[in-house]
Amino acid sequence: MKLSIVIPAFNEAATIHRVLDRISESVGHFHEIIVVDDASSDHTAAHVEKRVGLDPRIRLLRHAQNSGKTAALRTGFAAVTGDIVVVQDADLEYDPADIPDLIAPIEENRGDVCLGSRFLVKRAGRVLYYRHYLANKFLTFLSNVLTDLNFTDVETGYKAMRADIARRMIISSSGFGFEVEFVAKCQKAGFRFYEVPINYFGRTYEEGKKVTFQDGVAAMYFIFKFNLFVPLKGSFRPE
Repeated sequence: MKLSIVIPAFNEAATIHRVLDRISESVGHFHEIIVVDDASSDHTAAHVEKRVGLDPRIRLLRHAQNSGKTAALRTGFAAVTGDIVVVQDADLEYDPADIPDLIAPIEENRGDVCLGSRFLVKRAGRVLYYRHYLANKFLTFLSNVLTDLNFTDVETGYKAMRADIARRMIISSSGFGFEVEFVAKCQKAGFRFYEVPINYFGRTYEEGKKVTFQDGVAAMYFIFKFNLFVPLKGSFRPE
């Protein structure tokens, strides 16, 4: 199956080269990498353009203005041509070495969607903010209550899915709202879910972490909105 990797990027010039290197080292059989530069003010796009010239499997899409991670994913999903899609952050908080485990349930036709959990048993995880841990646990609990699913980490940024799911999903949230919107809509569609342990190397705010308290409040709003008020009919485009 052809693997498409979508990387939303905003001001990640310091890490984007290493992310692309790690993907090549860990997943040599990928079909394409689509980097969506969300109007970065640094040299992120220039770094990617150099890599495009070295590897035709790498593509760069650019936003004229900064629109947030969810908008970047919407752009990337519309452009994928593979069979499986993986969302890879550009900051190396998530390790591309975990991609083979993440896509395995889909490759083996046991699942349609797979999330990488930072809270299942894993090889390594950086110890950082306890308040973020509590917020993630609360949001996961709230989402699980409304979806009747037993995820351990609904806010994870590491996701794999069949490509048709990515292309057909009508994504209407903003900021970091995609995480809970995605789970809610996939649950309504009856897709088969899996969850696998992953490594997680979180960043401090001084190192560039972008999630804020306001994003957590928005996530609660989106959990209620997409689980209770958005029907399946408004969640996916026809095949």
